[in-house]
Amino acid sequence: MAVVIRECSYILVHVPDFVRYGSKPARDIPINGGPGGALERRIYEHVRSYDEAVAYPPNQVYIGNMHPDDLHTTPQPWFEHPVAGAKRHGKFGEILPEEEWYGWLKIADDFNLVWLTPAFIAQIRDVVSGHPFLEEEDIGKLGNGVAINKIRDKIERDDALPLYYDGSLVGSIRRDHEVDDTLKAQVLMENLMAKASGALAMHHLFNRAGIEPQQVDFILSCSEEAVGDRYNRGGGSLSKAIGEMCRCVNATGHDIKAFCAAPIHAIMDAASLVQAGVFERVVVVGGGCLAKIGMKYVGHLKHDMPVLEDVLAGFAFLLTPDDGVSPIVRLDSIGKHDVGAGSSQQEIMTSLIVKPLERIGVKMMAIDKYATELHNPEVTLPAGSGNTPLTNYKIMGALAALRGEIGRDQIDTFVRERGMPGFSPTQGHIPAAVPFLGHALEAMQQGRMQNTMFVAKGSLFLGRMSQLSDGLSFLLERNPRRNG
Repeated sequence: MAVVIRECSYILVHVPDFVRYGSKPARDIPINGGPGGALERRIYEHVRSYDEAVAYPPNQVYIGNMHPDDLHTTPQPWFEHPVAGAKRHGKFGEILPEEEWYGWLKIADDFNLVWLTPAFIAQIRDVVSGHPFLEEEDIGKLGNGVAINKIRDKIERDDALPLYYDGSLVGSIRRDHEVDDTLKAQVLMENLMAKASGALAMHHLFNRAGIEPQQVDFILSCSEEAVGDRYNRGGGSLSKAIGEMCRCVNATGHDIKAFCAAPIHAIMDAASLVQAGVFERVVVVGGGCLAKIGMKYVGHLKHDMPVLEDVLAGFAFLLTPDDGVSPIVRLDSIGKHDVGAGSSQQEIMTSLIVKPLERIGVKMMAIDKYATELHNPEVTLPAGSGNTPLTNYKIMGALAALRGEIGRDQIDTFVRERGMPGFSPTQGHIPAAVPFLGHALEAMQQGRMQNTMFVAKGSLFLGRMSQLSDGLSFLLERNPRRNG
């Protein structure tokens, strides 16, 4: 039985007042003048307005209003060339403003961790009440708010972090245990933001697929948070929490942890479960990563440009048995980076691309597009981190040349035609090839593309348990029944 990826969704959330709580800014601010000091003020001066974030070309690509190849002809720097008439809503999802985001964050809070003032509660109630995915029961979770003096007292006792909107104090988030660092305010905020953004993406998925949440059997979360307590750090299941928030009452689930490669692992697992007949409708979901907000801010400030890492990202995918229309996941094409494989980039790419294609008798040049880590280079280059997708595509082109499929003078053409510019927020698992999945589904369903190979790498050494890298890949093909 073939397995298809039936539908997808992508969301962004503009969170300028949360940039200070990204891991890098949060560590640097106390050292450089403390909260309210010069560094925090400078960061805040360089965050974008909501309209600027919506009009940013890579963000419009992410939600489906532009194609990645459109960035080839968009003048750079992209942040100086906003998209005329840019829209909040795209083919694949939306870009949520921070004011509404606070409503989603509070609705996701089952333990009264987030305190917001009565005036701000009233303000966000007005703006979220009209959102098509929120019901009266959700709006009721906003409550009535907490007096500002109680919020300030909680912050002053050093067991809560202040929350801001447009630079003004509007609330706080508290820790939930006096001696457990895994339940401190910063970690709980990271987890809640992953939960709420994942839920928003999953709501969009159901809307696009035309299914009810009750029809989902299983959920796989591939986010980068660590839900747990001091006895079981990272052992919790965000998948089930997101499922609860989306009213998937007939589903269960678990989380996939594989650093940046987790979305590809999750899609492989989901497809295997469907093909084995264990579950019929499986959702893969990834919420945003607060820790990586503002990660490259130093380079952005150095070049006097906006802090571009001011958005949370999320995605969700629905996998089902073959419907005769949607593109098929080739489970016989899975590429893996073995424990015994070498760690050079060429060896990793050979394991993930050349070997699985050889196994199914397909040449590299038979693949219409390759999707790899699609980090936005406008975020990474100013910080000295290079252009990750371009580097990967050049390695792929060199492999094709080594195999005699193209000449060495054709590597640049390979990069342009088989690759694409990076456009994804740099939140670890988010850029891991899958931001192109929506564009690939659309192109295959319209007959403009026959296949795409999705390739993601992971950095296992980040956990200090191994020096190994990780990687996984799969081939997505146009449904042959649709061809007929």
